[in-house]
Amino acid sequence: MILQIIGLIIGILIGLFIIELAIVAFVPGFLVPKQHLERAQQKTRETDAKPPRSRKDVTFQVGETSISAWLYLPENLSAQVPCIIMGHGLGGTKDMGLESYAIRYLEAGFAVLAFDYRHFGGSQGEPRQLIWIPYQLQDYSAAIKYARGLEEIDPARIGLWGTSMSGGHVIVTAAKDHSIACVVAQCPWLDGLASANMGRKMLGIGRGLRLIVHGQRDLVRSWFGLSPQKIPIVGKAGSIAMLAFSEAYEAFRKLAPESFINEACARIMIRMDKYRPIKKAKKVRCPVLLQICDNDEPLPKSAFEEAASKMGMHSEVKHYPIGHFDIYAGNNFEKSVSDQVDFYKKHL
Repeated sequence: MILQIIGLIIGILIGLFIIELAIVAFVPGFLVPKQHLERAQQKTRETDAKPPRSRKDVTFQVGETSISAWLYLPENLSAQVPCIIMGHGLGGTKDMGLESYAIRYLEAGFAVLAFDYRHFGGSQGEPRQLIWIPYQLQDYSAAIKYARGLEEIDPARIGLWGTSMSGGHVIVTAAKDHSIACVVAQCPWLDGLASANMGRKMLGIGRGLRLIVHGQRDLVRSWFGLSPQKIPIVGKAGSIAMLAFSEAYEAFRKLAPESFINEACARIMIRMDKYRPIKKAKKVRCPVLLQICDNDEPLPKSAFEEAASKMGMHSEVKHYPIGHFDIYAGNNFEKSVSDQVDFYKKHL
């Protein structure tokens, strides 16, 4: 009798959940207003500058999907050179500041391959603006394979660079591919579960639940081939967006080009907490530079400490007394990129 009652309760709960998903997916009225990203006025912007002569537009394939990338090669090559492969963080594209890093690496004698994930920027992929972690990991692996096949590149000296979410991607990739020579993980996303718990405290229950509902709507609609549910990537404090706080909004204003699309498919909001690169850290066999922003509110310090402990002698930790988005500009950028160049010179 008791088992029957328990079974009945479970059946009712499952039924209610299915009804909730159906309502969320198919009932109209869940649209989120688009947020215009006002570009910051600066005398000189990377996105407005003329591309360096060393930069070439290239593409490589992931299955039948074409990935857009920039390849930077040192001039007057007489031998194969090491290559640093770069992908951006959450919702970012290669024209959002990656060239500033690439030029520094190029000046130090390295080749660089900076790419857009599928569904973003110049890369193919439908629906547009889909952030899907397994796909992005596949894109990193495809970029590595492409670079190793170039005659100018030494296939045994491939370094990875990642920031924020891609800082987790490069840890996962290096844990799988033990031929990677070294990794730079800048303010890396290492533990989605811990970050989600912190995010709920920052957002509050109301906004957190609304984001989950938008994520459910987008995911269920994708099962039926319907149009995606999209929400802004960044927004002002108090708004509905993936990154709804002033530091993120201001950083994107400064980094984003005119072509930047401030929206993404909402389904990632119910998947990010499942992504835990920290679980792969113990399998990394190459040197890793962990660059930690000590005032990084979205990312818990415990994750950095645990990752460094798991990687042991393979990890080198650098601390910066700044917030998550401060590392991309000014003196903070100069300090962090100098540390990166020194690290790559040592291990590539």
